[in-house]
Amino acid sequence: MPFRTRPDQSRDLLALIESEVRERLEEAVEQASLEAMVASRRARGLPAPEADSSRDRAEFEAGVRAFLEQLRADLEPVLSDEQRRRADDAGARAGGGVIACLLGAHVALARALPDYWQRFDASRVAFVHRASSGGGQRRGLLRRLLDR
Repeated sequence: MPFRTRPDQSRDLLALIESEVRERLEEAVEQASLEAMVASRRARGLPAPEADSSRDRAEFEAGVRAFLEQLRADLEPVLSDEQRRRADDAGARAGGGVIACLLGAHVALARALPDYWQRFDASRVAFVHRASSGGGQRRGLLRRLLDR
């Protein structure tokens, strides 16, 4: 029995799994970044982000990158050398910008680590908490971005 797929999806099982994991990961990372952004603004008494604001979009994308980097740092202690290498290779194959490479690495990690999503949630909670407790992480992130 063939797999049910959308017309634009691969019928190859491995490609389908990778596509579904990537889609789920993208949604979860976007949600984490938005949650942290809203929490940070609320803590500083600022208005909610606006969908059509280029400044808000840039802040959101910086949050996505910061979260993916923090998640990778949180996972590092449990990764074997082989898992680390495979994740780095997947990130390099993803091409595109930094965020695409980070996402590619995380897709490989999500497929390799049985407790990836539990660790993801723990990192998300910590990331949002840091954002809501004064935004110190944000200032550090912006300082790092502006120094480059």
